[in-house]
Amino acid sequence: MKVKDKVVIVTGGGNGIGRELVLTLLARGANVAAVDLNKKALEETVYLSGDRGSKLSTHIVNITDLDAVEALPKQVISHHGTIDGIINNAGIIQPFVDVNMLDYEKIRLVMDVNFYGTLYMTKTLLPFLLKRPVAHITNISSMGGFLPVPGQSIYGASKAAVKLLTEALQSELQDTNVKVTVVFPGGVATNITQNSGTELPKSLGNSQPKANQLLTPTQAAQIIVDGIEADKQRVFAGKDSKLLDIMYRLNPKRAAGLIAKKLKL
Repeated sequence: MKVKDKVVIVTGGGNGIGRELVLTLLARGANVAAVDLNKKALEETVYLSGDRGSKLSTHIVNITDLDAVEALPKQVISHHGTIDGIINNAGIIQPFVDVNMLDYEKIRLVMDVNFYGTLYMTKTLLPFLLKRPVAHITNISSMGGFLPVPGQSIYGASKAAVKLLTEALQSELQDTNVKVTVVFPGGVATNITQNSGTELPKSLGNSQPKANQLLTPTQAAQIIVDGIEADKQRVFAGKDSKLLDIMYRLNPKRAAGLIAKKLKL
């Protein structure tokens, strides 16, 4: 779907990849509805949009609240006239601990934001998208959605659920006007750790890639929007994600062992 003159909703539009998705879409001529919980972050996104801010609306929505999500389409249509696409980008990680150290409250929160938030947005907006001549759903999974990462088991499970949900939607919607893309970001220099209310364990130490080895949020957003415009089913944002996907397909045990060794807590 070419995004020029289309109306696209972006969740997590107040920071990181989400903010850069908003700005990239605006730069390519789209109208954007940015969704986030953080009012100040959304205001900063509006400021950064500059002269293109007239094509941007902001919506403070908790995507884990089904009632709030179901009220969103009316708000977006009231401002923009229609809805052509959704990018389910909002997500959080878990504290870097093993499952047996993780409390159920945090487990539910990660699943609610990453999986149920994506599901609520998708299921709520799909009837509107099916009425459009051309429409698109983009769901952000993760490299951790196909490769096990120690200390991020629940995050990985939530992103694996997003992956399979999206791939099933691709099959269900293949004879419709709605195209579907699943995205697997690798290492991207964002503030997801702080925004998730957690921190990196000191034990990771030298396992963490340097900033110049990571994609910038701007680069990731450009790769994602390029994938949407090409109607790609799978998009790998980063060479690390693409390489590990190949490795995991060829030798799952070796690939998982490599990650476990690098990220041993």
